[in-house]
Amino acid sequence: MGQELSEPIDESIEPLHLKRRDLKSIAEYIASGECQKVAVMVGAGISTSAGIPDFRSPDTGLYANLQRLDLPEPEAVFDITYFRTNPLPFYTLAHDLYPGKYRPTITHSFIHLLHKKGILKMCWTQNIDTLERAAGVPGEKLVEAHGSFASQRCIECKAPYPDDLIKQHILADPVEVPTCKDTPECNGLVKPDIVFFGEPLPAEFSSSMEQLDDVDLAIVMGTSLMVYPFAGLPTRVPHGPPRLLINNEKVGEIGSRRDDVIFLKACDEAVRVLCKEIGWLDDLEELWAATEPEESKAEKKEEEERWKSLTLDQRLDEEVERLTKDVEESLKVSKDHKSWVEGQLTKEKGGDVTHDAEPGSPTLSYKPTIIETPKPALPTDESSKPEGTKTDPPNTDASKPDSPELEPSKAEESKDI
Repeated sequence: MGQELSEPIDESIEPLHLKRRDLKSIAEYIASGECQKVAVMVGAGISTSAGIPDFRSPDTGLYANLQRLDLPEPEAVFDITYFRTNPLPFYTLAHDLYPGKYRPTITHSFIHLLHKKGILKMCWTQNIDTLERAAGVPGEKLVEAHGSFASQRCIECKAPYPDDLIKQHILADPVEVPTCKDTPECNGLVKPDIVFFGEPLPAEFSSSMEQLDDVDLAIVMGTSLMVYPFAGLPTRVPHGPPRLLINNEKVGEIGSRRDDVIFLKACDEAVRVLCKEIGWLDDLEELWAATEPEESKAEKKEEEERWKSLTLDQRLDEEVERLTKDVEESLKVSKDHKSWVEGQLTKEKGGDVTHDAEPGSPTLSYKPTIIETPKPALPTDESSKPEGTKTDPPNTDASKPDSPELEPSKAEESKDI
């Protein structure tokens, strides 16, 4: 997927399918029964409220932990060449992100709800956290564009590695780096089937793209659209079907077509508003409630009882202590970030990271190919190739804008985990 230049649609031009370019009109469209095939594209923003840290943000302890490992840059943790020489930073990250530690968000449950209502055509996710599956979205409705922790194998002989063994290594304290035991001669590094920069994307990503040719609505949520080729998915949607962007900021070229709607809110808040307008809010809350682990419910009840037993002075003391710890942690992380930035400024002579991918293979990339495509028949409905997403694959061949073939370029990882 390349990138074509676009301009925001003239607000004086009426939408073709929606009454207005707003969330309420999207809700009315879904409730009307005309919307039967919904494509969903998501990134890291749908998982942040689950507590999954962004490994590049200075306001997380995870960021500081990675800096202590002396990475050339935070993104190196997902670079296959760097992994071959130093796999420990990745496994340090994996220790904090391993599936089972986090509960799906209500946005994940919204995707499940679309499936339950029979209108989810497919969900493309950049995330490797498997929370879509944990929320109940069936595997046949998922394209995990950047892989996941669901399986793992040796990077040399490609032999599968047992789930129980890698879990032991990742959750060990300190974390352990697993190596291949399939043959005595191998002893290669084992890696979860997550797409690193410099590695090809899963074959299903390319084969699934044709499904976007026949959709009634595309919903893009929680992604920066900064990594390719995932970033090109919204542009692959034909002119005509509405596209809804739910995000904290405007990204890509969404907003350039007559039925594009942009709703700039946190994902969880936005899906609640949308479902309330449709009349699905109770269904949504019920699905999300079902994702809460039993032990979590028991712990919550126990904490509520303990809190009730405290005097007002005891409650005040606990709140003051909690706030003090929060402030101290924020100051500590800020100091770590400042030190890291100062260190980076002394390394400005560093070159680009090299990759293992063979020339022409589809690899994760941050640099789109600019493609000037013919404007659509309607002069008021221009589209453009978006700017990438958080955890995306490589660019398509500029000479074949509709082909799934991709060209490699330098990659940079996103928070989309």
